[in-house]
Amino acid sequence: MGIRVLKPITPGTRHYSIDTFADVTSEKPYEPLLRPLKSTGGRNNTGRITSRHRGGGHKRRYRIIDFKRDKRDMYAVVETIEYDPNRNARIALVKYEDGEHRYILAPDGLKVGDKVISSPDADYKDGNALPLKKIPVGLFIHNIELKPGKGGQIARSAGVFAQLVGVDEKYAQVKLPSGEIRNILNNCYATIGKVSNADHINIMLGKAGRSRWLGIRPQTRGMAMNPIDHPNGGGEGRSKSGGGRQHPRSPWGQLAKGLKTRKKKKLSNKFIIRSRKAK
Repeated sequence: MGIRVLKPITPGTRHYSIDTFADVTSEKPYEPLLRPLKSTGGRNNTGRITSRHRGGGHKRRYRIIDFKRDKRDMYAVVETIEYDPNRNARIALVKYEDGEHRYILAPDGLKVGDKVISSPDADYKDGNALPLKKIPVGLFIHNIELKPGKGGQIARSAGVFAQLVGVDEKYAQVKLPSGEIRNILNNCYATIGKVSNADHINIMLGKAGRSRWLGIRPQTRGMAMNPIDHPNGGGEGRSKSGGGRQHPRSPWGQLAKGLKTRKKKKLSNKFIIRSRKAK
């Protein structure tokens, strides 16, 4: 992909950059794999806002993605590389030998006409899915399962990848994008390669309206509020959080920096070999 920077002929285009979509080969999605998607506006089943600053945005339809890659030992041909409004990575429409179509996450470098397969005996080629115990140590992987058969849950965002650093009788040691090294059952499947659209991180929205198109509503700083509205509000002039020098907090008093929120006895702690915060 590439990024096109607009000339600042208006205030809205001064810091505006946009994807060229050079890697997208089809503008029309595959209709049988589309589903309606209702916007929640950040509200739960009782109608209360549980996730602030969400709402509006362009209408979308959900693309059913095959994160499980459970059609084994059958080749599929890549027909199109498509844009997905629900994620920042590209998706690929593949057609299997029996005629079935599925969407998969497109790895970097995948092109129309390439063949991919999910099999324990597959080649070590970008887009092929294998169990972790069958993948050579050192390869970059993505769309990694945490439970066998559940489907990929890790390393699915644009441009990210994990690295296989070791395999033993039961577990594989995987270095995640955060830097954490974690034990994962070695019969879990993963896909070889890096996720596509790595330049997504370099795109600048440039104007407030573009955030609204994405369904992101404005957020007011706590320091700009009154003391009754936020712990950091108030003070004569620009004070750091309410007159005195307090630590940044949420509207409900939860410390925003430095407070550890992970449960000390979390069940998955035993699988973490090295923390993402370890130096």
